[in-house]
Amino acid sequence: MAQVGARAFQQGWDAIEANPRLVVAVAGGALALVAALALYRRLRRSPGERFRALLAGRDSVAVLLHPNPDSDAMAAGMAVAELARSVDTDAVLQYSGQVRRQENRAFRTVLDLELDRIDHVSDLASEAVVLVDHNEARGFAGADGVLPFAVVDHHPGEGSGEAYTDVRTDYGAAASILAEYFRDTGATPVPPDAHESEVTGATLSTRTATGLLYGVISDTNRLTRGASAADFSAGAYLHPGVDEDNLERIADPAVSTEALDVKARAIAGRDVRGCFAVSDVGAVSNVDAIPQAADELVGLEGVTAVVVLGEKDGTIHLSGRSRDDRVHMGRALDAAVGDVPDASAGGHARMGGGQIGPQVSADGSEEVPVVGREELLDRLFDAMDGER
Repeated sequence: MAQVGARAFQQGWDAIEANPRLVVAVAGGALALVAALALYRRLRRSPGERFRALLAGRDSVAVLLHPNPDSDAMAAGMAVAELARSVDTDAVLQYSGQVRRQENRAFRTVLDLELDRIDHVSDLASEAVVLVDHNEARGFAGADGVLPFAVVDHHPGEGSGEAYTDVRTDYGAAASILAEYFRDTGATPVPPDAHESEVTGATLSTRTATGLLYGVISDTNRLTRGASAADFSAGAYLHPGVDEDNLERIADPAVSTEALDVKARAIAGRDVRGCFAVSDVGAVSNVDAIPQAADELVGLEGVTAVVVLGEKDGTIHLSGRSRDDRVHMGRALDAAVGDVPDASAGGHARMGGGQIGPQVSADGSEEVPVVGREELLDRLFDAMDGER
């Protein structure tokens, strides 16, 4: 029997050697099979594994946060930097604008976060740019010419990365996506009372775990607004590695006098129509007090959707919140000001924001409002009511 098998094999091999085309076909088939198996293995890899492998192929990356970054953006940036370092890739966190809100400044200070502020595209630390918590570069000169290497975000938008794009608009925070990446790669959160050397295998540092958890709870209002099952799952994964003392220091910083004043003006001056409220707080020196006032106003009894507006340097800033299933706040704000010159707005179902730039008079002597305040209030109420 063995002789018969050997004879059949030899005859088959002789036939292959006698036919060069058959040799080419067999070799080509083998190569195709190898390529197919490699592609199958690549497709089977989780997003976290694919992202980490892409980082490993770069000497350095510039991790770009959106302008005036919040805690979710900073946390996502921290996580990308830690993943990059795990594969010996240098990473620099960069941003434009300012870190303004009290809790965001506390986040940066408590977690000792190094951020590099930029004003021009030439300031980017690497040609390989990773956008986190936004999907189109903006806020600095030349931003529209940036082609990102990778994008990790949870906001609606048309932006994408040249090599990698992961935009999950159903997630409440970009930090939740990054937490999944660490979980995908088998990383164990290091407990705050332990050293990384005490944990075997891949790890997630206490510092980054703490930042990521605060990113999740801040962008979902402590998992009460716009949170998905993935956000809760991320919190559960991160919890063993969280430094609760540092988390409390970030979450409960001192509140500025202006923020309290703007909240009081928003409540006292609110215009309520049905279950919707709009409040014009007038001139502000810190525009981040406006969303804080919106957070306060939406919690009032009988109010289900709110917009707070204020003005700084001639620009009107809008911040909206909704806990009403009938009101998609991002779409409502866009509907209210989308046709206004020099205006932009958008966001998620539960929260949104926008701006209306000033219009200069014909002779350039003064700034005049693009739309009157009373008309703007009517537009906002109509949009929340679905009439625009």
